[in-house]
Amino acid sequence: MEGVPSLFPALASNVAAFGLSLTALSLGRSRKPVLGSPSVVGGRPAQGRRHDWVGTKGPTRDHPRPGSVSLGSSESGNALSDGLAGLRSSYQLLEPVSGLGSSGKMLLLLLLLPVCWAVEVKRPRGVPLTNHHFYDESKPFTCLDGSTTIPFDQVNDDYCDCKDGSDEPGTAACPNGSFHCTNTGYKPLYISSRWVNDGVCDCCDGTDEYNSGIVCENTCKEKGRKERETLQQMAEVTREGFRLKKILIEDWKKAREEKQQKLTELQAGKKSLEDQVEVLRIVKEEAEKPEKEAKDRHQKLWEEQQAASKAQREQELAASAFQELDDNTDGVVSVAELQTHPELDTDGDGVLSEGEAQTLLGGDMQMDAASFHDRVWAAIRDKYQSEVLPTSPPVPSVPDLTESKEEQPPVPQPSQPVEEEEEEGETEEEEEEEEEDFQEAPPPLTPPQPGSPTKEEKMPPYDEQTQAFIDAAQEARNKFEEAERSLKDMEESIRNLEQEISFDFGPNGEFAYLYSQCYELTTNEYVYRLCPFKLVSQKPKLGGSPTNLGTWGSWAGPEHDKFSAMKYEQGTGCWQGPNRSTTVRLLCGKETVVTSTTEPSRCEYLMELMTPAACPEPPPEPPADSEHDEL
Repeated sequence: MEGVPSLFPALASNVAAFGLSLTALSLGRSRKPVLGSPSVVGGRPAQGRRHDWVGTKGPTRDHPRPGSVSLGSSESGNALSDGLAGLRSSYQLLEPVSGLGSSGKMLLLLLLLPVCWAVEVKRPRGVPLTNHHFYDESKPFTCLDGSTTIPFDQVNDDYCDCKDGSDEPGTAACPNGSFHCTNTGYKPLYISSRWVNDGVCDCCDGTDEYNSGIVCENTCKEKGRKERETLQQMAEVTREGFRLKKILIEDWKKAREEKQQKLTELQAGKKSLEDQVEVLRIVKEEAEKPEKEAKDRHQKLWEEQQAASKAQREQELAASAFQELDDNTDGVVSVAELQTHPELDTDGDGVLSEGEAQTLLGGDMQMDAASFHDRVWAAIRDKYQSEVLPTSPPVPSVPDLTESKEEQPPVPQPSQPVEEEEEEGETEEEEEEEEEDFQEAPPPLTPPQPGSPTKEEKMPPYDEQTQAFIDAAQEARNKFEEAERSLKDMEESIRNLEQEISFDFGPNGEFAYLYSQCYELTTNEYVYRLCPFKLVSQKPKLGGSPTNLGTWGSWAGPEHDKFSAMKYEQGTGCWQGPNRSTTVRLLCGKETVVTSTTEPSRCEYLMELMTPAACPEPPPEPPADSEHDEL
C-alpha cells in the first residue's frame, strides 16, 4: 500500500472526471439558451451587484451540487470518453502499488469516487455546465450574441446589459433571458428569466425561487422515478413489439416465397389453359355451323308455311267479301253493289260515289271473283266492314243515367188499359220500331285482325336432327365459356400476386400483414375504417353511406423515416373544397389498432395506427451484475 498518498492528487483528478461524466450522462441532454429580443430596463438596483455563484461543495436548495448539470449530446460523449480515460489512467497509476489485487484497486477507485464527486465547477446561477466557460471570473464577460462586453461583476447584478439577456441568467432583469434548472434526478430545463423569484416553483428542484421567500419542495426524484417507469414501460412495449416485428418479417419471407412459387405455377399453367381455350373455341365454332344451318332450314320452312297459311286466309276473306258484295249472286261485283258500302269512301265525304267505286274496280263497271281478289281486295281490305252479324247476342247497352227523365221514352205499364186507337195502330208501330231497331243496330264487324299468335302461328319444335345439332353446339359453348372463365380468374390471380409481391411493405416486409386487413375506430358520431394500402372511409354511426377519405397513395414519412406514415389521397370531394385525404401515423405497439382520428384542417384527416411493425430495435440491455447491484 506504499505510494498511495503520493498518487492521490492524480487519482482524485482522474476519478473526478469519471464521476462528473456519469453525473452528466444521468441527467440527459441539455438545451441551448433561449435568446429573445433586446429589452430596455431602468436604472441599476440600489442594493449593489451580486454574482450568485453556483459551485460550492454542499448541495443545498440555493446552491445545487456542483457539476450536477446536463451536457449536450456531443459534450456527453466527450465527457464520458474523458472520464473513462481518466479511470483507466488511475488504474494504471495503481499498477506499481504492492499489496493490491485487481479487485482491491477497483475498490479503491470506487471509494475515491464520492470524494472527487464534489469537485467545484464554479459558474453563475442559471448557467448550464455546457456554457460555464463563457463565464470566466478572471476576464470581462462578452454577451453570447457578441453585442457588447461588460465587466464580469455586472453578471447577475439584476440589471440587463446584454440584448440577449445572457448577462442575467440567474435573475429576472432581462425578460428575454433564460434560466437553467439543473433538476438533478430528472430532466434539466430552461425557463424564462421572468419566472425567476416570481413565487411559482417552475424548476422541480426549486432553484428558480432562491430569493422569493417561497420554499419549493424538490420533486425531481419523484418525477424522475415516474419518468423512469414510463420509459421502462415504453421500453418493454418496444422490446415486445420488436419481437413481434421479427416474427412478422419471418412470416412475410415465408409467405413471399409461397406466393412466388404459386405465381410461377400459375404462369406456367396459364399457357396450357390458353391453348385449351383456343381448342375449345374452334370446337365451339365447328359445332355452331351445322346448328345454324339446321335452325335456318327450320326457320325458313316455318316461314313458308306461315306465308301459305296467311295467303289462304286472305283468299278466304276476299271470297267472303265478294259474296257479301254480290247481292244478286250473278258472279260479279258491280259499281252499284260496291256503293252499298259507304265506309269505302275515298274522298272523306262519307259517300262512295259511282266514280270512286269505279276507280276501286280498276275503271271497270263490274269485276269477277278472281280479279276482285287480285286487284280490289288489297285496296279495300282495311276499310271494308263485313255485313255478317256476330253469332253471340249483343250485350244490352246500359242506359245513360245522366239523361233527363223527359228524354227517356215512357215504359208502358202492363196493368194500364189499352185504348182502341193503340190496338188499331199496333201493327204500324211495330213496323216503325223494327225500322228504328235496324237503323240503331251496331255497325258491321271488321275482318278479324291478327292478335296474339295462335297455335298455328308459333314455331313448331325442332326436329330430332336439328335438336341434336343444337345440343351438341350448346355443350361446346358451355365447355368453352367455363375454360374462358377459368383463364380470366387465373389472370386476375396472377395480377394480384405480382402486385402483392412487388409492393413496398417496408425495409423487410414487416407491414405486409396489413395488406388484407381492415381496422375500425368508433367515435361518438362516426365509424372510421382503415384498410391499409387500399382506402380510408368514414360512416355515420347511426347509419348512412360511407364517405371515402382517400385511397392509397404512398409512404409519407420524413426522408430518414419514410415508413413512419402513410398517405391516402383523392377521396370524396368536400363541398366547395378539395378532395378528402388522410395521413396515417404508425406508432409502436404490441397490438394492431387504430388509436385516434382527427381532422386538423378542413378535409384533411390524421389517423394513428399502433402496430408492432413500427417498433424500432431497442438498445441492448446492460448485463446484470448481481454482485454490484448498488452500482
